[in-house]
Amino acid sequence: MSQYASHSSSDPSINQESKPVTGWKRHHKEFEHVLGIQPKFELLISSPDTPFAHEAGVYFESEDVLFVTSNRLVENGKNGLEKSQHVQISRIDLSQFRRKGSGLATRDEISGGSIQMGNGGVNYQDGILFCAQGSDMSPSGLVWMSKSAPFQTKAIVTSYHGVQFNSVNDVVVSKLDGSIWFTDPTYGHEQGYKASPSLPSQVYRYIPDENGGYGSIRAVVDGFGHPNGLCFSPDESTLYITDTDKVHGSGHIRSDRPSSIYAFDVIRRHGHPMVCNRRLFAFVEAGIPDGIKCDTDGRVYSGCGDGIHVWSESGVPLGRFQIAGGVANFCFGRPGEIFALNEHHLWRVSIASSIQGALLADLPTHAKGRRKITTMVRNGLRNVFC
Repeated sequence: MSQYASHSSSDPSINQESKPVTGWKRHHKEFEHVLGIQPKFELLISSPDTPFAHEAGVYFESEDVLFVTSNRLVENGKNGLEKSQHVQISRIDLSQFRRKGSGLATRDEISGGSIQMGNGGVNYQDGILFCAQGSDMSPSGLVWMSKSAPFQTKAIVTSYHGVQFNSVNDVVVSKLDGSIWFTDPTYGHEQGYKASPSLPSQVYRYIPDENGGYGSIRAVVDGFGHPNGLCFSPDESTLYITDTDKVHGSGHIRSDRPSSIYAFDVIRRHGHPMVCNRRLFAFVEAGIPDGIKCDTDGRVYSGCGDGIHVWSESGVPLGRFQIAGGVANFCFGRPGEIFALNEHHLWRVSIASSIQGALLADLPTHAKGRRKITTMVRNGLRNVFC
């Protein structure tokens, strides 16, 4: 029996009628540096029956594969009364697309094992660290999965000192010390697959194997409605966190609630990092800012209700990659490309070849030196106020 079912983007369901409208919207002249000379969209896969491209977006250049998680898939039980919910993990092979052009990427559905209601993810220890939102029968937490069949899984952290998480949503790993930072909103309860919350909606930092082999976990930021996406600036001096409290899990929209990105300074106290100087970085009027990432120059990108928005380091809106239906999450691939998760569609956005995602890139030596000096100056000023 096959490990997974295969789907190809050469399916006849891909046609002009199924393609969302795409385009560019410029807010600032600097956006031209992002777009490059010949920006374009390419539709890699379309699946009208399944919103397969929702979250995660974890790319491995060596294999040229991308892992994504679907939106919630709800199925009726007996007599149409009982409902079950699950999330499908997909492995997308881009190698044929690279060799032969658009229309040949393939999608394989794989079993996530203990990854219940998978959501965000990040490259970790030659595999993927997934956020498992959990269920009434399975705890929420972080689960590692190998990137190759048979796709083995291993639980990394599943509680806060024995207290169950709400529904872990997104995750990022520090390059400086290997610590794992993740958000934990209450969407699981609101969407009917988790019990009432036992913890506030917070952000956590987990240090694997600290103190003689035992992991250490602490809450690092609170005060959110629904903390969602998070990422570091390239030098990890700034932590960005999105609050998507405007949209609750039930689908109820509260226009008076945050649809915002907050920035925090990351400093060290007594040998450990902490965050301070919370400030509003950006407000999004089109849907909500969900997944968030930086490029190697420090620009900030976030998946929103009309595509992907881009800001400068100082929060100046630069422009948007507009995709009808919006983008919950995305990831950078090779230099000059972004993979946009558009629910029923996966897009490749070609931009300037100088643009690279900070998550996977190794900064050039001169850039590291420049950012190190900048960080030292910033930290000196922060220490006055923190």
